[in-house]
Amino acid sequence: MKMYAELSRWWPLLSTPADYEEEAAFYHRALVDAASIPVREVLELGSGGGNNASWLKRHWTMTLVDVSPGMLDVSRALNPGCEHIVGDMRDVRLGRAFDAVFVHDAVCYMTTEDDLRRAIETVRVHLRPGGAALFAPDFVRETFRPWTNHGGHDGADGRALRYLEWTRDPDPDDDTYLVDYTFHLLEPDGTLTVEHDRHVEGLFSTDTWLRLLREAGLDPRALPFEHTEVEGEGVVFVGQKQ
Repeated sequence: MKMYAELSRWWPLLSTPADYEEEAAFYHRALVDAASIPVREVLELGSGGGNNASWLKRHWTMTLVDVSPGMLDVSRALNPGCEHIVGDMRDVRLGRAFDAVFVHDAVCYMTTEDDLRRAIETVRVHLRPGGAALFAPDFVRETFRPWTNHGGHDGADGRALRYLEWTRDPDPDDDTYLVDYTFHLLEPDGTLTVEHDRHVEGLFSTDTWLRLLREAGLDPRALPFEHTEVEGEGVVFVGQKQ
């Protein structure tokens, strides 16, 4: 996917830390409430450009794992005090445990039930007993809706980005949906280029999520996602390691 590879340097103009303040506060409360031990050390899988971590690091020591070296470079500039590790959430093993593990919308790239099971197992392996996990998929099967979105930002270096995002499910009988992005990229010299980027993302029912979390030894709950700018019935999943 271009967004996380050759276009990763544009990420700060696609999505800024300020966009995540309210969202990160929700995740902080949810993880603290879900854990039966004090939360001090947190692993984030699929940390991307580090926007959530830029807020969560104010509360916790954050270790950030992402499959994209380019996105980790962006995050290092934003979060220089955090440990950054290249790894795939399906199979990364750090050999240590944390008080909580956070998986934001990168979990959407688990496009099969086996992928999702492996990611959940990675979370379990890295949790201390009593520690909490939180998964934040963009959609579950019951809440999916087609939609479009647009946005972007101007940079201090003269670059600017605008995007159109189109989410749809052309085959409701499978476990995936499509998100197509069109990026308009403006260079300081006035050069404008347009890029198309297609993302295939996983879509699973609430029951499937809860079943896989239980099978992994986590005591799961589905929580409504609360955000003043998000319409509809979003849901996140939390689970405590027994």
